[in-house]
Amino acid sequence: MFVCSCFGVTEAQVQQHADNGACTPRQIASACKAGTDCGSCVRRIQAILGRGACPRRELADQGKPVLAEIAEVAKTARLDEAA
Repeated sequence: MFVCSCFGVTEAQVQQHADNGACTPRQIASACKAGTDCGSCVRRIQAILGRGACPRRELADQGKPVLAEIAEVAKTARLDEAA
């Protein structure tokens, strides 16, 4: 099921980014652009993020980078889709 119609982002993709450490809608947006156009999906993203604990919340609270791995996962996914 699509969460973000503007960029074609699915619930599974949002959940994958969350599993990889994204804890906020802004971090999801950085990983896949969901929520950055019309914004109608932000509440749905918040609901998905609210389903589980954030594995990297401690790092984020300390101001340490937590998205490098997410960016790499997104890049790999784009390369796989292009192939």
